[in-house]
Amino acid sequence: MKLSKPPFFSFIFLLTIGNPAGVHASDAGYNDSKKNGINGFRPTKLFVFGDSYSDTGNYRKLEAFSWKQPYGITFPGKPFGRFSDGRVLPDYIARFLGVESPAPFRWMKYAQRRRLQYGMNFAFGGTGVFDTLIPGLNMTTQIGFLQKLIDDSVYTNTDLHSSMAFFTVCGNDYTAYRFMGGTKEGLPAYTKRVVNQIATNMKRLHNMGVKKVSVSSMQPFGCLPTITAHSSFQQCNDSLNEGAMLHNSMLQKMVARLNSQTPGSPYFILDLYSPFITIIKQKKLRQEGSRRFETPMKPCCVGVSKGYECSSVDKNGVKMYTMCSDPNAAFFWDGSHPTQAGWSAVYDYLKPTLHEHLF
Repeated sequence: MKLSKPPFFSFIFLLTIGNPAGVHASDAGYNDSKKNGINGFRPTKLFVFGDSYSDTGNYRKLEAFSWKQPYGITFPGKPFGRFSDGRVLPDYIARFLGVESPAPFRWMKYAQRRRLQYGMNFAFGGTGVFDTLIPGLNMTTQIGFLQKLIDDSVYTNTDLHSSMAFFTVCGNDYTAYRFMGGTKEGLPAYTKRVVNQIATNMKRLHNMGVKKVSVSSMQPFGCLPTITAHSSFQQCNDSLNEGAMLHNSMLQKMVARLNSQTPGSPYFILDLYSPFITIIKQKKLRQEGSRRFETPMKPCCVGVSKGYECSSVDKNGVKMYTMCSDPNAAFFWDGSHPTQAGWSAVYDYLKPTLHEHLF
């Protein structure tokens, strides 16, 4: 399937193949479902949709800064398309299921057939529920890519019945909203449109045969380093966090309504707001032994001119960013994306929700 080549913007909320950069079950060291001896539905495939919080390499190498140094420095040791120093949230969800991380859709023709059996990742950084700064790759389009693979018999109805879908919707629609100066309808009405479209997308996937459909809540994007940089990474923007909470409140009501209308309660939310704000505010985590980060709002990689550009070099090849000595000690990697250690901490918080809804 030929994709149009989108431009990629270094915007503040820009939010494998064979073996490279794939997270294997053996990498995990364990499989939570087997480890705990839980009987019930365990998805054997993971289909991923969304933005840069889920993208594991869907852009070509010249299209996105996620393919430039120092991205990927922790895993797999070089840039491989992830918007982090290493693994991102879908890698950990795949780990939970005991499967390899799904291959990026863009590179499926290079993937071994064995890799395709674990599902596929359709997420593109910078996209949203609607068209954002990356037009033509919104969530509806991404689901359309899966439908085309079904039509082409790459996946069957049986495959879908044994699968889970996961969306990340982490702010690009609202960035576009602010970039356009808002709309006449106002933020609450716009938020309702965003959430209603999420509902449409979730129902479409379930109607296609996907057994469990999950969506992330909005993270506290008033606490992202691009926002907190003006306060030396000390102070969140409460009004932006209120916008995120409005979205999350509407999202909760929407998912509850969908489950009340659907046998088996197939829909659920993976809450990003709570673990993000807990870690950032250094509140006590509910998991014993959960890690703490010394300066949780300060990113490991900081651009010299713009805090969110962490791959730029000048005309002489001199780096225009600085990087911390240990990414594992930082929650944020760049202006809006967690480190691998950050995602690992968030995943620890989400495991009880995954157990509750999948088993």
